Amino acid sequence: MTTKPLVVITGASSGIGAATARAFSAAGHPLLLIARRLEPMQELGLPETELATADVNDTPAVAAAIARAEERFGPVDLLINNAGLMALSSVAEQDPALVQEQFDVNCVALMKNSQLVLRGMQERKHGTIVNIGSIAGKQLYADHTVYNGTKYAVHAMTEGLRRENAAHNVRVLLVAPGMVDTGLLGNTGEGDVLDGYLDYKKSIGGGLVPDDIARAILTAYQLPQHISFREIVVAPTSQDA
Repeated sequence: MTTKPLVVITGASSGIGAATARAFSAAGHPLLLIARRLEPMQELGLPETELATADVNDTPAVAAAIARAEERFGPVDLLINNAGLMALSSVAEQDPALVQEQFDVNCVALMKNSQLVLRGMQERKHGTIVNIGSIAGKQLYADHTVYNGTKYAVHAMTEGLRRENAAHNVRVLLVAPGMVDTGLLGNTGEGDVLDGYLDYKKSIGGGLVPDDIARAILTAYQLPQHISFREIVVAPTSQDA
């Protein structure tokens, strides 16, 4: 039975979420993994792990999963808000439902799920929240307007949360990846926008792999509680924008 504290990861069924789950499990942490798809989380085969099939926007379901995991493993010491949605398009062509969904997943759920753990962390004067932003929260890219907006918001909200919680000794930090080889493009339809993105990705060697981002998150978390990386931008050396 591990004595290390509980780590909660959203969007844990693939990509950065799954890689981060493997990294923290290897470091000896019990986990609560949250995603809409159960089978990929089961296939990770990680010990000391609770699995929850829930949409991150279903706050009662997320809260129930956290309560179940805390009963088994103790209080959440790290929440990684990783679940995200990217649908690239010009604004004129963007499906209005995808506009709403990107803000709901990338911004609203991130805040609501942070609320579920913040009070306990404040009372214990210990804990960390890692929000997965993006280099698109710093740079504007063609056909990224809505996605850019969500990630700029994540960056602003992370800094606001950090300031609110500094006096409570709770760390809040942003990890902003550049181009990473994940399945995030699944909501971008075929056509020139997708082709252009993939061509650039190929030109810089395919981007980072999810394990690269997981390593950065683990490194930041393993610092003593009184030390906080406020922001980590991690991108391929070959990425110029």
